[in-house]
Amino acid sequence: MLRSNAALAGVALTLALAAIPTVALAARSAAQPESLYAQAQARAAADPEPPASLVDSLTRDLGITGEQASARLVNEAAAATVEPQVRTLLGDSFAGAWVTGATSALVVATTDPAQVPAITAAGAEARVVPHSLAALDAAKARLDSAKGARPIFAWFVDLPSNSVVALTRDAAKAQRYVDASGADRALVRLLVSTERPRALYDIRGGDAYYIGSGTRCSVGFSITRGTTNGFVSAGHCAVSSNVSGSNRVALGTFQGSSFPGNDYSWVAANSQWIARGVVVQGGSTVPVAGSTVAVVGSSVCRSGSTTGWHCGTVQQLNTSVTYQEGTVSEVTRTSVCAEPGDSGGSFISGSQAQGVTSGGSGNCSSGGTTYFQPVNEILQTYGLTLVTNGGGPTTPPSSPPPGGTWAANTAYATGAQVTYGGATYRCIQGHTSQVGWEPPNVPALWQRL
Repeated sequence: MLRSNAALAGVALTLALAAIPTVALAARSAAQPESLYAQAQARAAADPEPPASLVDSLTRDLGITGEQASARLVNEAAAATVEPQVRTLLGDSFAGAWVTGATSALVVATTDPAQVPAITAAGAEARVVPHSLAALDAAKARLDSAKGARPIFAWFVDLPSNSVVALTRDAAKAQRYVDASGADRALVRLLVSTERPRALYDIRGGDAYYIGSGTRCSVGFSITRGTTNGFVSAGHCAVSSNVSGSNRVALGTFQGSSFPGNDYSWVAANSQWIARGVVVQGGSTVPVAGSTVAVVGSSVCRSGSTTGWHCGTVQQLNTSVTYQEGTVSEVTRTSVCAEPGDSGGSFISGSQAQGVTSGGSGNCSSGGTTYFQPVNEILQTYGLTLVTNGGGPTTPPSSPPPGGTWAANTAYATGAQVTYGGATYRCIQGHTSQVGWEPPNVPALWQRL
């Protein structure tokens, strides 16, 4: 992002002053190298400027200045690049990374005080906490697999508080449920909330589309599958096969959907429709450049056919939420508002596609919480290619055939080695694999050898 304003000049000065040695990465040179974060900031600052409309939306919805919004976008792009490297550097002591403040300063947590110098040298603020991310993930997994009626309606790993937060309307019942799940109660924090999560059937994240005789949802992101154009959206929108566009012209048919459990679907369009790699924002559009996952604390915006364009922040990844229809897992929780009619619509951070609107609570008058289904999982599940850069269908990138010993739904311990696509990978964080988490797609979990 080529900046000429005073705020970005200040960012550049900060980068120059913040250059510090990088620890445990390579032999030190005579001149002290810039930190990992400073290097990533410099690369992000050199990218094309974001649309002025995006900066204006962040200013309006986050209550920050235009200069802060521009600096925030640079810092968030840098944080997304640095987080996998710091995760690898800290190993088992890694307790999460997030951005905070008006300009999204990077914070990295660890359980090992001895790692503080390494975090500082990487250019981030260090926090020493009692619980590792692996321990928190394990506690949440206990809640995910617990049986019986759930008195908690949303639960997630909250990195800044170093805890698993469970939202409930009855704290006593929720505590008994947590205890029965086997989750360490010292890691789980119960919060009584008036939220009423629901699947937002009449929802849109970009242009409106209609299902069957009249249910309205929103286009998530344009995709291609081979020579077929189409789009991804929410699974709960797939209440009938045939789909028409916002102009009521026949658009296509649902080819796959999953809800509850997941909340995704995809529609194959007929030859009258051409996929474009943009998201509607009022009377203009925002280009889609890729699908790099934004870190916790990053700004994110949503486009919907009922309430239009609204922004907030990423609060928690890998959240499970229970609607009336059932539980949906591995969604992302945000502070963005939404209302009925917005379902399936686009969530985008900067120019990076994040996911499709699933459900939430509240409204866009008083504020609310909205969950989105990550787009990368949808692409991987159905073998789809995201359309980018505001053009027509893009040619899917060539990639080696999967093959190898890696498999979905398999528990891998730190240090385990697998092969995939003709390459060998070592597990750098214990996890249970799933579709979309293939080794080349998740450098935070696998290191190529």
